[in-house]
Amino acid sequence: MTAVQGPARAGAKAQSRSSSAPDWTPTSWRGRPAQQMPVYEDAAALASAEARLRRYPPLVFAGEARKLRAALAKVASGEAFLLQGGDCAESFADFTANNIRDTFRVLLQMAVVLTYGAGVPVVTGPASASARGSRSA
Repeated sequence: MTAVQGPARAGAKAQSRSSSAPDWTPTSWRGRPAQQMPVYEDAAALASAEARLRRYPPLVFAGEARKLRAALAKVASGEAFLLQGGDCAESFADFTANNIRDTFRVLLQMAVVLTYGAGVPVVTGPASASARGSRSA
């Protein structure tokens, strides 16, 4: 079950544009307007899951985010091409190392073709960029 808060939409856009990195904290998201928010009926289970997630390392490191931001600036100025892909409808059962590897492999092959065809660097994101020993992302 999900709860949707429609009226806050315009405020969320304005707020996200004006927010900056110094305003961010690991819990600052709780003060932001929710567009679509699941309802967690078991607060203890939610707190337990959040505590478990806090113990894990980050999925993306700050340096990777900065590098991607610089690469996306090149895309915005027409100096590079952005390739995005993935399976937005995958289930958690399909989320395996082999499927991730195969998806990256296809994206990297597409990036090589696009690099030679377009004559500009192809930005594929931090994970796949580091996997190919990126010269551009």
